[in-house]
Amino acid sequence: MKVAISVPDPVFAQAEHLARQLKVSRSQLYAEALAAYLGIRGASAVTQKLNDVYEAESSQLDAALEQAQLKSLSHEAW
Repeated sequence: MKVAISVPDPVFAQAEHLARQLKVSRSQLYAEALAAYLGIRGASAVTQKLNDVYEAESSQLDAALEQAQLKSLSHEAW
């Protein structure tokens, strides 16, 4: 899909330089950069949702479950 965007001149110049260094097209560079940005933002959104849940709910383990986990770890060879 074609998209028209405005980019500040210094950012454009750096992107052009990097695209030449990497021997990729401008489109490929922008597509990869946007994909990386979306991946980072997606991960932070998941983290924020988890933080919201744990802020509202206790993260304390049930005592019986905690004991079972500790007991099972004692058999592990570290």
